[in-house]
Amino acid sequence: MRLLLLGGDGQVGHELRRSLAPLGEVIVTTRSGRLAADGSACETLDLAQADAIEPLLRRVRPDRVVNATAYTAVDRAESERELAFAINAQAPARLAELCAADGIGLIHYSTDYVFDGNGTRPYLESDPTGPLSVYGESKLAGEEAIRASGATHLILRTAWVYATHGHNFLRTMLRLGAERDELRVVADQHGSPTPAWLLADAAAAVLRQGIVESGVRHIVAGGQTSWHGFAEAIFEQAQARGLIERRPQVLPITTADYPTPARRPNYSVLDTRRLQAEYGLSIPHWRDALKTTLDATA
Repeated sequence: MRLLLLGGDGQVGHELRRSLAPLGEVIVTTRSGRLAADGSACETLDLAQADAIEPLLRRVRPDRVVNATAYTAVDRAESERELAFAINAQAPARLAELCAADGIGLIHYSTDYVFDGNGTRPYLESDPTGPLSVYGESKLAGEEAIRASGATHLILRTAWVYATHGHNFLRTMLRLGAERDELRVVADQHGSPTPAWLLADAAAAVLRQGIVESGVRHIVAGGQTSWHGFAEAIFEQAQARGLIERRPQVLPITTADYPTPARRPNYSVLDTRRLQAEYGLSIPHWRDALKTTLDATA
């Protein structure tokens, strides 16, 4: 296959470069036209400029497209609504339209932020949406545009993504844990911490088998915890591997104690049974996935 990967420098994009490589030729884009790891040249694409998508597709002529880029500055989106919608809604709409016209399969990542977080059991793909933030609204608009395009597609909704590179909760905790004796972490939001490598491996499995049925599917690690519980697990596992010298004290706080411009869902656990059944995937528990991630780092 000839695969076009949009956003090869992001958390998920970095892992996709690894997972997609055995499937065929992988053409990667970044906003700068360079890969941060080694400065090597790649294709240039800024999804804020939707007009740039068609020339890229005409030049590359991919069999499949994986879109791993998005506007993800959740709080800043509250004051940058136009830009968030340009990248998360208008660009995916144009991308899907072009994929539909040329028979190109599309994999696109979305988010738990399309839900209001008032759930009490893992969200199904069919559950009503109700985003609380501009970011969530823009990602939902992107989902709807892709579904309406007629393209063969799979939208992978995920949550609480982390990796050993990029800006994410794991790296923030490791940095702050090395600097401070005490941290305050929100304990009343619940979700399933999900490593970027799991999302990349799932996409590769889908492409290897072919998209069974167009639509939305959920992909997160198994089990659930709070941000406070995740932080405690990070420090326990990091200390055991010598990544930090000592474990800071982690104090639980409420969402109200840590106000942000954008509202977060209080409950972000997603039901992954449908994706597992369709593609024969084995989803690890979030604690096991964290161990695997930190083992690689150590």
